[in-house]
Amino acid sequence: MTGKALLYCGGGGIGDSLIASIVARALHERYQTVDALTLAPHVSTLERVPDVDAVLSDSGEDERELAQMLAARRYDAAVVTWATPRTARVPQLAGIPIRVGQARRLYSWRFTHRVQVRSELGDVTSHWSQILLDYARALGCDDADPFPHFQTTAADRGDAQILLQSLDIAERPFAIVHATNAIAPQRGSWPTRGWAQLVNEIARRFDLTVLLSGATVDRDIVDRVAAQSSGIAIAGSTSIGGFAALAERARMFAGVTTGSMHLAAAVGTPTVGIFPFQTDTPERWAPLGPRTAIVRASYPCRPGERKETCPDYACIANLDVPRIVAAAQSLLAGEAERTQ
Repeated sequence: MTGKALLYCGGGGIGDSLIASIVARALHERYQTVDALTLAPHVSTLERVPDVDAVLSDSGEDERELAQMLAARRYDAAVVTWATPRTARVPQLAGIPIRVGQARRLYSWRFTHRVQVRSELGDVTSHWSQILLDYARALGCDDADPFPHFQTTAADRGDAQILLQSLDIAERPFAIVHATNAIAPQRGSWPTRGWAQLVNEIARRFDLTVLLSGATVDRDIVDRVAAQSSGIAIAGSTSIGGFAALAERARMFAGVTTGSMHLAAAVGTPTVGIFPFQTDTPERWAPLGPRTAIVRASYPCRPGERKETCPDYACIANLDVPRIVAAAQSLLAGEAERTQ
C-alpha cells in the first residue's frame, strides 16, 4: 500500500461529507495516505474522522490557485463525490493522473474513470453510502464497514459538559430532538405542534429531559417548540464537535434527516430518523450507526407535493408521534438488553 489519494467532497451538507468519508476508508485499501478536500463549513467535521489523514478547505478561491496547492501535494488519484464543473476542473488542473467522477455530465470527460450513479437509473433503495462507494470500487477499493466514523475530542466533551452544567442537567438523563431541516427556516410556515407533542411524549414515556437542537438559523422555530413543550432549546449553542459529544451522552436522538441525525448515529446514539414527506427516500438517507431506526411517511400528502414547495407542511403538523415513540422504545429496549 503506497501513494496518496484525495477525496474531493465539495458540496451538499455536513451529512453528505460525513457519509462520503466512508469512501476515504475504502481508498486506504490501496493508498497509504487519503486526504479530504471539502467546503470550509465541513472541515471541522472531517477533522474528527479517523479515516481521513488531512483535511483541506475549498473556500471558493480561484481554481488555479487551489489546483496549484493540490499539485504541490502530489496526489496519485482523486475521487470526486460531488461533481460540478469546478470539482471536475480542479483535479485536472492539478495534474492528478487518476480522476474518478460522475458519468453523463458535460464535464465528465475531465475524469479518467467515469461512474454511472445508480440513482440516475431509478435506484431508490441503495443507501447513498453504497452509491458513493461505487467511486472507490472503480479503483478496486471497497469497504465492508457500513458506518461512518466520528471521534470527539477532549475539548468537544468539555464543551458538552459546560453546556449541560449551564442547563443544570449535567447529572440527568436526556434525549435530543431535532425539529428542523434546511428548508424549515426558509419557508416561514414550519408547524411546531407535532414536535411539541413528540417532546412531551418522550419526556413522559422515558422520564428524560429533552434538548431541542438546531443551527443558529433555526432558533425561532426551536424556541417555539420549547415554549409549547417541556423541551429545552439549545439551537446555535454548540459546535459540530460539541453537538457530537452531547449526542454521545444522550439516551436517544430523534429528528428529521439532517447532518445532526447522521452525526448522532455515527457516535453510537440510539437514533430515530424521521422521514415525514412522501417524497423522502429513507432507504437512501437512513442514519448509519449501530443503533438506528427509521419512521416512514404516513400522512396522505397531496400528489406531487415536495418539501421545498409544500404550502402547509401538514405532515409535520400531524407528526406520527406514536410510531416515532414506538421506534425509540424498540431501540432503547435493545440497548438495555445489550448492556445487561
